Amino acid sequence: MKINKKIWFITGISSGLGKALAEAVIESGDFVIGTFRTQQQTDSFNRLHQEKAFAVTLDITKTKEIETVFNTIKNTFTNVDFLVNNAGYGLAGAIEETSLKEVRDIFEANFFGTLQVTQTFLPLFRQQKSGHIIQISSHGGFKAFAGFGIYNASKFALEGFSEALATEIAPLGIKLTIVEPGPFRTNFAGNSLKQAKKIIDEYRPTAGIFREKLSAVDGKQEGDPKKAAHAIIDITKIEKPPLRLPLGKIAIVSLKTKIDNVKKDLEDYTAVAESTIFHN
Repeated sequence: MKINKKIWFITGISSGLGKALAEAVIESGDFVIGTFRTQQQTDSFNRLHQEKAFAVTLDITKTKEIETVFNTIKNTFTNVDFLVNNAGYGLAGAIEETSLKEVRDIFEANFFGTLQVTQTFLPLFRQQKSGHIIQISSHGGFKAFAGFGIYNASKFALEGFSEALATEIAPLGIKLTIVEPGPFRTNFAGNSLKQAKKIIDEYRPTAGIFREKLSAVDGKQEGDPKKAAHAIIDITKIEKPPLRLPLGKIAIVSLKTKIDNVKKDLEDYTAVAESTIFHN
């Protein structure tokens, strides 16, 4: 199918930032291929957006589903301009409170699923000699918080491979941007948030307080998803887009705090670091 529009593939458009981005892209005149977890959602979206967008059912934690969806896209559309890896979820809980199953489950979505979707699209982008990969991370993918460590780890892993990938694909004409939103007024801190089943009293002053803050802020976050969507669209129009795009005032504070802390450690312990090398 030949479409004389830019084509976006966006995972997880049922709610939150993914939904806001899909709507903004459609309004801009570009074409969206979006994913939902249920066939009912997919069918409803397709009835509503005929010729403007196309939805598919996909669970990114299932390898065969990713391959099937990609083959459908490749056989239906001539090209894809933007890949937005948005699907994923949050998990609150202290490190000790979180079971290995809970850890593995969130990594399947936030890391392994996103990694496979990225790897699956790369041959197409290499063939096109173009494309822009947009990884939806978090300010928590750059700075960790007590009570959110496993989620932080999943997003740190996402950012780690994405930072390396950006360097690998730049000579091939492919771009990559890591988006790091702070708190936005979505369902992230509400129905979409999972919590470790185990609670240990000793962690109430740290992880426990974090859980309470997440619940209290739900629906009151500073970030506007519609404005975030337009910010993401805007950076796709830049010849040399940023590797990282923080969104929101809190995200800026988080990144600056982490940078300042790392800088202080470097300054304070440079002599110790240099003392460990061989001297001829």
